[in-house]
Amino acid sequence: MEHQNAVKEALNALYHHPDDTVRVQADRWLQTFQGTLDAWQVADNLLHDSSSNLETLIFCSQTLRSKVQRDFEELPPGAFQKLRQSLTTLLKKFHKGPPKVRTQISIAVAALAVHVPAADWGDGGIISWLRDEMNMHPEYVPGFLELLTVLPEETFNYKIAARPDRRRQFENELTSQMDAALNILTACLNITELKEQVLEAFASWLRLRHGIPGAVLAGHPLVHAALSSLNCDPLSEASVNVISELIHHTASPSSGGISAQTPLIQVIVPQILSLKAHLRDSSKDEEDVKAIGRLFADVGDSYVELIATGSDESMVIVHALLEVTAHPEFDIASMTFNFWHSLQLMLTKRDSYSSLGSEASIEAERNRRLHIFQPAYQSLVSLVGFRVQYPEDYQGLTYEDLKEFKQTRYAVADVLIDAALILGGDTTLKILYMKLLEANAQTGNDFQDWRPAEAILFCIWAISNYVSVVEAEVMPQVMALLQNLPQQAQLLQTACLLVGAYSKWLNAAPASVSILPSIIRILMSGMGTSEDCAAAAALAFRHICDDCRKNLCGYFEDLFNIYCMAINGGGGYKVSAEDSLNLVEALGMVVTELPLDQAKGALEKLCFSAASPLEEAAKEDLEKKHARELTVHIDRFAFLFRYVNHPEAVAAEINKHWAIFRIIFDTRPWDMRTMESLCRACKYAVRTSGRYIINTIGEMLAKIQFHYQQHHQPCFLYLSSEVIKIFGSDPSCADYLKNLIETLFAHTTCLMTSIKEVTARPDIADDCFLLASRCLRYCPHLFIPSPIFPPLVDCAMIGITVQHREACHSILTFLTDIFDLEKSVNEEQFVLIRDNIIIPRGATITRILIASLAGALPSSRLDTVTYSLLALTRTYRLQAVGWAKESVSLIPRTALTETESTKFLQALSDIAYGADVNSLIGHVEELSDVCRRNRTVQELVQAALKPLELNLVAAPVS
Repeated sequence: MEHQNAVKEALNALYHHPDDTVRVQADRWLQTFQGTLDAWQVADNLLHDSSSNLETLIFCSQTLRSKVQRDFEELPPGAFQKLRQSLTTLLKKFHKGPPKVRTQISIAVAALAVHVPAADWGDGGIISWLRDEMNMHPEYVPGFLELLTVLPEETFNYKIAARPDRRRQFENELTSQMDAALNILTACLNITELKEQVLEAFASWLRLRHGIPGAVLAGHPLVHAALSSLNCDPLSEASVNVISELIHHTASPSSGGISAQTPLIQVIVPQILSLKAHLRDSSKDEEDVKAIGRLFADVGDSYVELIATGSDESMVIVHALLEVTAHPEFDIASMTFNFWHSLQLMLTKRDSYSSLGSEASIEAERNRRLHIFQPAYQSLVSLVGFRVQYPEDYQGLTYEDLKEFKQTRYAVADVLIDAALILGGDTTLKILYMKLLEANAQTGNDFQDWRPAEAILFCIWAISNYVSVVEAEVMPQVMALLQNLPQQAQLLQTACLLVGAYSKWLNAAPASVSILPSIIRILMSGMGTSEDCAAAAALAFRHICDDCRKNLCGYFEDLFNIYCMAINGGGGYKVSAEDSLNLVEALGMVVTELPLDQAKGALEKLCFSAASPLEEAAKEDLEKKHARELTVHIDRFAFLFRYVNHPEAVAAEINKHWAIFRIIFDTRPWDMRTMESLCRACKYAVRTSGRYIINTIGEMLAKIQFHYQQHHQPCFLYLSSEVIKIFGSDPSCADYLKNLIETLFAHTTCLMTSIKEVTARPDIADDCFLLASRCLRYCPHLFIPSPIFPPLVDCAMIGITVQHREACHSILTFLTDIFDLEKSVNEEQFVLIRDNIIIPRGATITRILIASLAGALPSSRLDTVTYSLLALTRTYRLQAVGWAKESVSLIPRTALTETESTKFLQALSDIAYGADVNSLIGHVEELSDVCRRNRTVQELVQAALKPLELNLVAAPVS
């Protein structure tokens, strides 16, 4: 009673107390209470208590459902009968509602059935038990029908803490009782007021995809009941769900496939096609039209392989789907978009024709089908184009509305790409251009209403990758049209995007050199219109300079002047600092095309424009500057060093401006943002210049070593990774590289002596072990014999269970690289050192990896952890299997049975003897599933495996 009163008081506080703090405390208390053993009895008592209010009933039904799903193993062995009796009584009590409570009780009974073998329910399992209960208590049929509905749904509910073997058994039990379940539902059809509920239950059972013959279902009363309900007004939602599931059922391989289900398909499809007229009926309820559209889309998606043959019957379906696509409501029309994509794949991919044999037969059939479907895709282009038009009230759109509108445009763009793949880009372009001419004619060719033209230009942008670079009929006219557009922001933004998307066409055009100046003027106009338009113009500028670089070499001074105005805000340009990097990249590409002497001069000018503001800042108090005042200029250096592919020229510039870089390193080593920007610039300088930068690299590394020990910036580690990649095998660099890695790793291992410290510094862990993997690959002769190698392995063991995804991945990859050392460094001396370090730690590493599989890490990391265990096993074979056996034996048998552990260890043993990796994956997933099935089991397993207990050893190095 004390607990029951506490629950009632907490619920009252949660729902009715005026103080937010009290409500939060009540919520926390209730969540904690749900995890206790007392929750079973308290929830049960309050549900049986006639004085309990609705809030109490909902909370207690949810609690009891959750306890059955997750914590059934808490109960003593003989508790099943009493629990079933109590739940049955509650199901009868709430058979008329409240619906939320009845649903939770139904799910609890279904979850109980997942846990408990069929034999415990009597002959025939839960379905026979349910049939008997319904026969004895017909007044409670609504409650039992809900249970019959949720039963198949719980088969695939992984919230239920059932073992994988038991889950498979339960699925088999239900599929074996499919006929009995459908007989119960058929009997209930006679109760008119239950028809909707019966059909929902039927839809639920169809999701099991059990192979009921098509001929049986075609004549089944439940199917006929659903089909007859399609003509109701309003449309029966349950009947639509049934027909949808029947369509999916007929296409499912487990049901024998389409050929085995032909009798059912011949019953369903004509009934659906008869609903086509409702799509155009304006008096029809929108939800009903949406449901009809969904059925047509299901038919298209499920039977696309049949439709792709181009038979007369399939074209009837295609024309019906075009009508759905034509519906004015985008939510309805877009239901068909997946079909058009799937059909395009069927028509264009060679795999669809592989059964035909010869290349000639394949090509002939492919051309025949494309010819049949081209008219449909031509109609499709016309039907979707208008949907990307800005609404009249576009200026009043909220952020969410604008986001939704953009998603609509990208969805339509995908459909246009599908059409271009069927029709050819040039043909699709012609269709769109005719639409553009029509739109202009309707608005008097003066763009008074800019929206229709902008929509078509957007569509032309969408298919840019599929239009031939030699297209000479439409694109010249489009480019000419762009020069006469009014200064409207959205229209100009789309024009800039289009220009950038057709940069390859511009480069190949016969009149490219004469067209480019006018195109650049459009972009300059865009840079001064709005921030969004300027961003599009800067991106287009980058594309044009990339693809037309040869034609633009003679215009560097003009391009440089545009760049200077854009970054300085001259001429009313609105290019943001971030978007200006597109301009830097653009000029870098043009400079790359220049001869070396000219490139040096051009790069010098560009670097001077980036260095001057930094040198001015250095004359003032550099420490007091905001990071953004510096990084905007340093990032421009980074982009120049990255995209100017003249190693000598880049090396000359980094050497020339190293003085300002040194000042920033020494003045702001504490500033993460500035250091990241500076290290990025140095990284690209090293990557591009290679050995030309040798004179500067020594001082650069000295700065990294010195400042890392004081400020622990992760970016110093990733800059070191780049240096190791470029110079790792260079004998002349060996001494200072050895000193670098020993200094960095020694300091890092001191920083991360516990999982808590690794968790607090995930970026350092990530970059440290990325660097370590680089060292294994590029300078093993410096790294593996080093005294820092064993402590770094110990540090990796400490960090395996860090929850940060990237840090965890880097650590596991480093360990895997060590286990797989022979793949990259097959030198006996290094392998011997590796073995002297790993073998004494092997049992501990294996225990931590198995603990990670069993719940110490999220299940999303299973693949990475599995690969590490796989590499360890392939290298150390039966010794590794022995380590695994030792670890698995620590797990209590209540958590992992002897049979389950044996299966896992046998799969691992097979790997040791060279079995395929796929044979292990399924067993790893089962081990993980079993050990994570509920919180109690997961805690028990982790307490047994102790992944944070390392037992570190001092290993000899030889």
